[in-house]
Amino acid sequence: MRVVAVVLSVDEAPRLQSSLPPAVAQADDVLVVDNACTDATADVAARCGARVLRLPRRVSYAAAINAGLAAAGETDALLLLNADCVLDDGFVAAAAEALAADGVGSVAPLLLRSSAGEEVDAAGMTIDRRRKNSLVGHGEPAARWSVAGDAFGADGACALYRREVLEALGPEVLDEDLELWATDADLAWRARALGWRCAYAPAARARHVRFYSPTTRPLVPAAHRRLQFRNRLLVILKNERPASLLKDLPRIAAYEVLALGYALLREPSLLPAYWQAARLAPRVWGKRRSAAAAPVPFGLRPP
Repeated sequence: MRVVAVVLSVDEAPRLQSSLPPAVAQADDVLVVDNACTDATADVAARCGARVLRLPRRVSYAAAINAGLAAAGETDALLLLNADCVLDDGFVAAAAEALAADGVGSVAPLLLRSSAGEEVDAAGMTIDRRRKNSLVGHGEPAARWSVAGDAFGADGACALYRREVLEALGPEVLDEDLELWATDADLAWRARALGWRCAYAPAARARHVRFYSPTTRPLVPAAHRRLQFRNRLLVILKNERPASLLKDLPRIAAYEVLALGYALLREPSLLPAYWQAARLAPRVWGKRRSAAAAPVPFGLRPP
């Protein structure tokens, strides 16, 4: 199985010095997307043996990744990799083996926190029956997540995808209206609706520096928190289907009431997310698929 890694850098040359060597050693090809960087990203990539796609102006995360996917070339699978994610030995082989199984369209690896030994950063991601997306296993011991199985989807920091899946979702593989947060949740939901499974492969391990998590959220700028809050609403609008909505409506409604109350009483800076979502709603609604969707296993987590 041919694997091409697509690595995005936004002035992250120092991190590339750690993340590129293992990626270059394991993948068949590595493409670094230089998002109009002003640092030594291109030089570091060239020294490590990676190709470089230089974007003429800085664009959103989603747009930059989409540009990288379009330039990746012929391959069987694509590894989306953050610059702050370092692969363990044998990562690509283990992930590719999991991807080769029938019906598997993506692989969620076991991500460990870079500074915390055997503490989990993410064992995939899930969307629960309230339609809240979250990391699986964050902060728990890695031993708890040592068994392979099915995941709802893969965390966007490091994920392997079958080429056919991304082609079916494209040309806008990552939704550029979402810009950054929840693009992985949206992708996972869409792939599930097309009938593709996500395999959780704990033998494929990597270490990741998490910018936004339940533990770091208070330190994240308000604009990022607002974007995440907005995107959760847009992902629901784009992907929800009447039958599943009716089934889980009490849970969804209760959670939305709590979310609004939290924004009103504890974090008013989130409130503009509602009108931002309303402004984008017509565009996002236009991206809904008209074809019948496969059942989506909300709340699915690895064993």
